[in-house]
Amino acid sequence: MDTVAAYHFGWIDAQGRPSDGDGGKAVRPALALLSAEAAGAAPEVGVPGAVAVELVHNFSLLHDDLMDGDEQRRHRDTVWKVHGPAQAILVGDALFALANEVLLEIGTVEAGRATRRLTTATRKLIDGQAQDISYEHRERVTVEECLEMEGNKTGALLACAVSIGAVLGGADDRTADTLESYGYHLGLAFQAVDDLLGIWGDPVATGKQTWSDLRQRKKSLPVVAALAAGGPASERLGELLAADAKSNDVDSFSEEEFATRAALIEEAGGREWTSQEARRQHTVAIEALSGVDMPERVRAQLVALADFVVVRKR
Repeated sequence: MDTVAAYHFGWIDAQGRPSDGDGGKAVRPALALLSAEAAGAAPEVGVPGAVAVELVHNFSLLHDDLMDGDEQRRHRDTVWKVHGPAQAILVGDALFALANEVLLEIGTVEAGRATRRLTTATRKLIDGQAQDISYEHRERVTVEECLEMEGNKTGALLACAVSIGAVLGGADDRTADTLESYGYHLGLAFQAVDDLLGIWGDPVATGKQTWSDLRQRKKSLPVVAALAAGGPASERLGELLAADAKSNDVDSFSEEEFATRAALIEEAGGREWTSQEARRQHTVAIEALSGVDMPERVRAQLVALADFVVVRKR
């Protein structure tokens, strides 16, 4: 399992040779270190929390790639494609268990509080993935349902990341909850951008296939917003997606068929609505920071990280 995990993190290639593969953006561990500083503690106090949230995040990626049938992540084959589905499941489980061990080994009251927040966030993350999968087989999903799903799937762990370091640093629940509000809305902004990249992202930058979310029949925000908009493009899109939901031939679609669906989503306003929603959630996240008394340097870094989330290309 160490070999499989090392491949996933980009430390070795498929043949087991040392590699400098992309290990991801590390947004969550960065938030955990900053949250410790926001609570007045040294950044290293947040290191166990940073490790724990990154392990949980990667546990979810290993399982999600398998469930979604994704063959590419971070510009190379996914773990299940290289090492098989069983190894992807087992290594994902092991990372989740290790995340909790990392926190509990500290042995303090704060560690217990941090572990509770992590396990709650993980349960919500799993809820969100279950919702995401169930929505693939429904003709219609409301915008509210989609936001709830994305709040669970992405917002919950980001919210935990930006409170876990503070908790380890001795912050009270009010401070931790306020930081979580920032993280939750940041997560919604993050996922909105992810949804845009899942349809219109450059594969060279994202490391995924073109039209990746359309290939998986994802009811992501651009799709849901377009279906809710009404008008000719929305109606035509609804007809095509309803037929897709009943078909087993999506894997054989041509690039032109996916391009047609993407164009209808954009024409119906789904792309612009999602861009605006990302900016709105970004604003709400930044406003939440006013509820915590923290060093201005730390506040500036949290704002900069939020800015990065809404302008990223991968």
